[in-house]
Amino acid sequence: MNRLELEGKWNQVKGAFKQKYGEWFNDDEAFADGKLDEVIGKVQEKTGRTREQIEQEINDWEI
Repeated sequence: MNRLELEGKWNQVKGAFKQKYGEWFNDDEAFADGKLDEVIGKVQEKTGRTREQIEQEINDWEI
């Protein structure tokens, strides 16, 4: 497993943790951050791209 795959897995774990504790404390922002971390982690694991590259792509989307 390479470094980016490990970072991706870590972001997934971190995201799940934030989601769990965000719900416990009724903190919607922590829950949303957790979901984002989890999604970014999955994309990192699948594509091998860095977190910064993925976040930049998300920020570039026109919503």
